[in-house]
Amino acid sequence: TASPGASGMDGKPRTSPKSVKFLFGGLAGMGATVFVQPLDLVKNRMQLSGEGAKTREYKTSFHALISILRAEGLRGIYTGLSAGLLRQATYTTTRLGIYTVLFERLTGADGTPPGFLLKAVIGMTAGATGAFVGTPAEVALIRMTADGRLPVDQRRGYKNVFNALFRIVQEEGVPTLWRGCIPTMARAVVVNAAQLASYSQSKQFLLDSGYFSDNILCHFCASMISGLVTTAASMPVDIVKTRIQNMRMIDGKPEYKNGLDVLVKVVRYEGFFSLWKGFTPYYARLGPHTVLTFIFLEQMNKAYKRLFLSG
Repeated sequence: TASPGASGMDGKPRTSPKSVKFLFGGLAGMGATVFVQPLDLVKNRMQLSGEGAKTREYKTSFHALISILRAEGLRGIYTGLSAGLLRQATYTTTRLGIYTVLFERLTGADGTPPGFLLKAVIGMTAGATGAFVGTPAEVALIRMTADGRLPVDQRRGYKNVFNALFRIVQEEGVPTLWRGCIPTMARAVVVNAAQLASYSQSKQFLLDSGYFSDNILCHFCASMISGLVTTAASMPVDIVKTRIQNMRMIDGKPEYKNGLDVLVKVVRYEGFFSLWKGFTPYYARLGPHTVLTFIFLEQMNKAYKRLFLSG
C-alpha cells in the first residue's frame, strides 16, 4: 500500500507511513513481549490462585516466580510465549494502527491535533477493536500459562498457540475463541483511556515542572506514572477476563455466569483486595510495555515528520 506520489530514489513506491505504523506497532509489542512474558505468566497464575476459596498458592509475586522455576524449570516461565507473540501481532498492530489512522483523520487541516476528549475516544475505540481481534490469542495465552498449576491429568497440554486454537475450535467450538471477549474489550477501553489520559497529564506535569524537556527521559517517567495509574484502574477487569477465559464446565454448566458473577465471588470468598491480585507482576509487565510503546511511538512520530513531512 504505497501513498500516491511517494517514490524512492529508485522510482519504486515507498511504503506509506500508515502501513509502516501498523507493522512497526505490532513488532514493537512482540519485541517487548519476549522480555515481559514471564511476568505475564506470574500475573495469570496469581489471578487464578485462591479461585473458588481455595488457599492461595503463592504469598507474593517472587514466591510465585520461584515456585514456577522450581516446578517447571526455565522453559516453564516462558510457557505461552507463542500465544503472547500472536496476541501482540493481532491486538497491538490493530490498536496502534487504528489509533494512528483515526488520529490523522481527525487532525485539523492546519495540523491541530484532536482535543483531549476526542483523543480518549479514539484510544478507547482502537483498544476495543484491537481487543476483539486479539481475543483468540488471549484465550490461548491464559490457558497455556495456567496449565502448569493443574494436576498432570487435568492439563490441556497445548504444544503452541496454533495447536491451542485448532484444539479449542475442534473440542469446544469456534465461539470459545471469543470467550471473555466483553471483559477483554472492557479492559482495553479502561487501559487505553487511563493510559492515554494519565500519560498526557503526567508528561504535561513533568514539562511544567521545569526539570524536564521533551525527551526520552521525560517520556520514560511519564510512562511509568501512566503504567501505575493504568494498572490500578484495569486490574479488577483483568481478573474477570482471566477467570472467564480459563474456566471449565462443571456438570455441563460454566463456573461463572458473567463478569459480575466473577467480581462478586472474588470479593465474597477471597476478599476485596484480591481484585488487585498480581499487581506487582502486572505493573512490572505493563510499565515497561507502556514505556516501550510510548517511547517507540514518540520516536516514530519524530522520524515520520522528518522523513515524510519535511519534503
